[in-house]
Amino acid sequence: MTASATRTGILVGAVLALTWIVLGFWPFFFVAAAMAVGALIGRIVDGKLNVSALVDAFRGKRSSS
Repeated sequence: MTASATRTGILVGAVLALTWIVLGFWPFFFVAAAMAVGALIGRIVDGKLNVSALVDAFRGKRSSS
C-alpha cells in the first residue's frame, strides 16, 4: 500500500495536533518549522526546487519578462 498525499497530510496534521495538545504552542511551532525546513531540503535534494530562482524571488527579481 502506497502513501497518498491525503494520508501524508493526515499524518502530518495528527503529529502537529498531538504536539500542541501534549507539549503546548512553542514546541508545536518548533516541530512545524522543523517539518517545513525538512520538506524544503527534501525538495532541493529531489531537484524539484530551483534554489537560484528562489533566491532571486526573495531579492525581488522577476523570473519572467
